[in-house]
Amino acid sequence: MAERAQVTSLEAIESFRASLIVFVARARAALEEADDEKQRTKSWLQNEQRTRWENECRRLKRGLDEAQQELFSAKLSRLRTESAAQLLAVERAKRALQAAEEKRDLIKRWTREFDNRVDPLAKQLDQLHTFLTTDLAKAAAYLGNVQRALEAYTAIGLGATDAGPANPAPPLASQVGHLAGNGDPDLASRTGPDPREDPPS
Repeated sequence: MAERAQVTSLEAIESFRASLIVFVARARAALEEADDEKQRTKSWLQNEQRTRWENECRRLKRGLDEAQQELFSAKLSRLRTESAAQLLAVERAKRALQAAEEKRDLIKRWTREFDNRVDPLAKQLDQLHTFLTTDLAKAAAYLGNVQRALEAYTAIGLGATDAGPANPAPPLASQVGHLAGNGDPDLASRTGPDPREDPPS
C-alpha cells in the first residue's frame, strides 16, 4: 500500500513563487531601462553632440578668420603694439578651434564604433531578457500548478483520514502529474509513479 506524503507548508511554495514573480518584474524593468539608455546614448552621440561640436567648430573658425583679418590690418598700419595683441588673439583662436575639432572628430569616432562596442553586450542582455520572459515565467506558472496539485492532494488526504483507512489517498506523484501537468500532456508521464508505492506482485 502506498504511503501518503506529508505536506507541511504550501505557504513556502507560494512565498517563493511570489518572490520569483517580483524578481522577474524588476529584472525586466532594469533590462528595458538599460536598452533605453543605450538608445539615448546613441542618439546623443549621433545628433546632439555631433551637431554641437560641428556648430562650435564653425563659430570658432569665424572667430579665427576675424582675428587673422584684424592682425593683417594691424600689420598694414604698422602699429607694433596692436600687432602683438592681435597675434596673441590669433593664437588663442587657433588653439580653441583645434580643441573643438578634436572633440568633433572624437564624437565621430565614437559614433562609428558605438554599435561594434555595444552590440555584443546588448545581445547578452537580450538573452537574459528572453530567459526572464520565457523560462522563469514558465517556472512561476509551474509553481502555481504544483501548489494547486498539493492543495488538492492535501484535501484528498484529509478526506481519506475522515473516512478511515479504507479510503487511502492516491499517490502524490499521480496528483502532481495530473494537476501540475495541466496543459502539458507529457508532464504527467515524466513525473512517474510514486517511489513509495508497493511494487507490483
